[in-house]
Amino acid sequence: MFVDSVNKQRSDAGIKIKSRGMVRDQAIIAKLLAEGVLELNIDFAQSDIEIPAKYQPQPIESSPPEPISKPPEQTKLAQPSTKKVSKAIAPLTLEKEFERASQHFEMHNRKIQSLYGDVTAGGKVDISLISDVSKEIVQSVLRNSNAMAILTRLKDKDGYNWRHMINCTILISVFAKYLGLKNSVIQQLAMGAMLHDVGHARLPQGLVSKGSKLTELEYKAVKKHVVQSLGLIKGEKGITPIMMDVIINHHERVDGSGYPRRLRGDKVSKAARIMAIIDVYDAMTSDRPHQMSEEPVHALRYLLASKEQFDAELVQRFIKCMGVHPVGTIVKLTNERLALVLEGNKQAPTAPKVRVFYNTKHMHHITAKELDLSNAEHEVKIVASVRPLDYQINLSRLLKEHLLV
Repeated sequence: MFVDSVNKQRSDAGIKIKSRGMVRDQAIIAKLLAEGVLELNIDFAQSDIEIPAKYQPQPIESSPPEPISKPPEQTKLAQPSTKKVSKAIAPLTLEKEFERASQHFEMHNRKIQSLYGDVTAGGKVDISLISDVSKEIVQSVLRNSNAMAILTRLKDKDGYNWRHMINCTILISVFAKYLGLKNSVIQQLAMGAMLHDVGHARLPQGLVSKGSKLTELEYKAVKKHVVQSLGLIKGEKGITPIMMDVIINHHERVDGSGYPRRLRGDKVSKAARIMAIIDVYDAMTSDRPHQMSEEPVHALRYLLASKEQFDAELVQRFIKCMGVHPVGTIVKLTNERLALVLEGNKQAPTAPKVRVFYNTKHMHHITAKELDLSNAEHEVKIVASVRPLDYQINLSRLLKEHLLV
């Protein structure tokens, strides 16, 4: 759990504890007890465990479960349950989970690339493979939200189509966990995200991988990927209403400007609103055949500025979840150092935990040092996020050097 502050301490305690941070083992608990701590304030948003039932918000609606036959745009996203708490997933440190996640990430990419190729050649979607990959991603995110999220920062414009499927699955799992949704709902959202653009495989691939801006006629053709996706998964075993909703409605916008049906307002479900944010964010921050990636801060500004199209409240919560400088981002500091963002700060999104590794004045790597930028003692702030190639940094190699134990 993430300790925000000490709420109660024995009057005879010799010291006053003020530090914040993650408590992951019994030894730290024993030390806190020995120092007279009686009661702690826990920030569940930053913790790696399920929110205990007694602290979860009551469902907004008490209506009975909705029938399967309900139209996709009306599908409700389940609120965190106060009666049945999903089985807790044992948390892992970033380093331990990153070792597992990086291996799985490469395997996931190979599997989904192969699946994409099969569908392009006229084959069916292997739903069991999609289910297995999305489950592994969700399990990793539940153990540690940051490990898989860091891997979404790796770029590969030639593999954008299948990497986008995987990145969206990771990001929606991270966001859904932050929102406190049940594990079963997170799994459905993850699988919907994995399938949301599978229809691209049935479009002319020269169109999908075009290196310049699409014409109006070409864009109209690309819009048909939604119908293609629906045709590929309709009737398949294991597809739920939430998954269908995500696949069909992720391009709908709350102001009615989206497609394919120009749904408006409450007609666009919470699941579709979440997926819309994730889809646009990953597309903007990824290298694509026709354009280079934007830094996350620019994508977040775009989402904020497009308040008519996207759910403004969800965008605000997404920014708090990801941070202005998401994990895996390289940032330049006021002390002329580069640092890798390791952990966000929900209370202060511009002051994450980082690992300093490079001196920009003398252009060389330095002994790594971790800093919590929310700690006023350091007097160090982020100037801007930077592209790894601006300093001839191989991000994949950097992550392995600093995170593999």
